[in-house]
Amino acid sequence: MLKLVRLALTAAILTAIGVRLRRRARMPVKPPAPPAPRAAGRTRMGLVWAVIAGVVALTLGAAMIPTGPQAVSAAQSAVYQIQQSVMTVAMDATGQSPAPTPTPVAPTPEATAVTPTATPVAPTPAATASAPSPGIPAACMLSGPVTVRPISPRVRAAVNRQWRRIERWLREHAPRTYASLGAPGRAGTIALAEAQTGLEFPDDLRASLLRHNGMSGPPGARFSFGEEQVRGVREIRDQWRENCASRVGRGDPMSRLIRVGTLIEVDADTGHVVRSMVGPEPIWPSYHAMLRDLADTLEQGRPVFGARATVKGGLLRWSDAR
Repeated sequence: MLKLVRLALTAAILTAIGVRLRRRARMPVKPPAPPAPRAAGRTRMGLVWAVIAGVVALTLGAAMIPTGPQAVSAAQSAVYQIQQSVMTVAMDATGQSPAPTPTPVAPTPEATAVTPTATPVAPTPAATASAPSPGIPAACMLSGPVTVRPISPRVRAAVNRQWRRIERWLREHAPRTYASLGAPGRAGTIALAEAQTGLEFPDDLRASLLRHNGMSGPPGARFSFGEEQVRGVREIRDQWRENCASRVGRGDPMSRLIRVGTLIEVDADTGHVVRSMVGPEPIWPSYHAMLRDLADTLEQGRPVFGARATVKGGLLRWSDAR
């Protein structure tokens, strides 16, 4: 505290000496006759000495009164303000403008923008499990690993080409049947059905299911060819379980045939389209060949399975071709 008192007294004395020296330096070597005394000069110097006396008194008072940390800080702030006032008065007395004192500004922390990070989620195949029919044995309720297999781009492009032909014809001639075409299927759903049947669906069948996963709407308005109804993934899986149950009951091995229609089946090993209930011979060499033949039938008006395509009330109908 004694150091603070000495510093304050020294600052006050040096300020007064500086004012006096600057005033003398501005005076000419041979001063003219002294002008009439001006009250303003006396008032200005009196103000300087009054401020200096105030600094000394305040410093002595702060030294004599014991204070805590907050009081010491307040006293130091007051001394600083008085010193600034003394400097301002001194500068004004010498005719110079006081230089601006920069005000320290506490740094403000910038707001940190938090960017949400998307968490990658492994795609989960859509559930196709439904309550199995009563009497399905455990041997027909398979649950192998689910693996989404790639489809040949060439095969998928060929299947989509045939479906576009069929869609175009239905849109122009049988719009109500066109509206029954199912939504696109999902690769994960097909992979799950493969795991639950133990069969690998041929590429052209999977490409077709990705285009249209079965049909929707009333049964009488759904798209079909001949008497064959086009099935979706879940219907194919459920039909395989029923066939498996009947074969297991007879002691026969599980079939490698995939029922894709009312009677039409696709051989999982060869890809051939057959009607096993009629005969073992292939009807078409592939599912893509069946779609191409169906598109030709609609566009050219020729029969398929002994039936010809007709339209009634915006719906596709098949009439006897004989």
